[in-house]
Amino acid sequence: MLVLLGVLLVVAGFAVGLNPLLVVLASALATGLAAGLSPLEVLAAFGKAFNENRYVSAAWLILPVIGVLERSGLQEAARGLIGRLKSVTFARLMLSYLLFRQATSALGLTSIAGQTQTIRPIIAPMAEAARAVETGVSEVAPAEAQRVRAFAAATDNIGLFFGEDIFLAIGSILLMVGFLEQNGITVEPLQLSVWAIPTAIAAFGVHGVRILMFGRRERPRP
Repeated sequence: MLVLLGVLLVVAGFAVGLNPLLVVLASALATGLAAGLSPLEVLAAFGKAFNENRYVSAAWLILPVIGVLERSGLQEAARGLIGRLKSVTFARLMLSYLLFRQATSALGLTSIAGQTQTIRPIIAPMAEAARAVETGVSEVAPAEAQRVRAFAAATDNIGLFFGEDIFLAIGSILLMVGFLEQNGITVEPLQLSVWAIPTAIAAFGVHGVRILMFGRRERPRP
């Protein structure tokens, strides 16, 4: 029962408002010692767990990096680039990004772009700048800016959602293969991936039309 001491430490530490990281570390150390492990063995267990699950913490490292880049003017640089490239319209930018997101997701590269690392700091500011050029204003109105950002975020979501199912080793494909196999239906992952291609093409067409319709509006709605 001594190994449950760690649970008691967690409850007590959170109840008095101590630092969560220190509480968790103290709880893990107490649990390890109560289980008969030496301090070095507990430390080795910590290191092994961190090494095997480092991809979990890696995602959190992106946030401060993006914050530093934005503070250094990343969004302003993205807007300035579009301002100098007069041929880049809102529709062309969004369609290009949609194609890029679907194609890379279909190859299993789902983490090279996303809301945090590309949409907020790069694509959304570029889309706003392109929309400002199209409507002949120096800066889009706040309501219009929100619509542009929503389109940019939706483009990323749609490209990822309908592109990743083409990759045969993605979790959703493997889940369907396992479910069908449990019910006596044998299907190869490649077969499901191939049938995801028409859906991805249809999604590209539907969202592409929405992008073109939005981009051809002469004046932003109030």
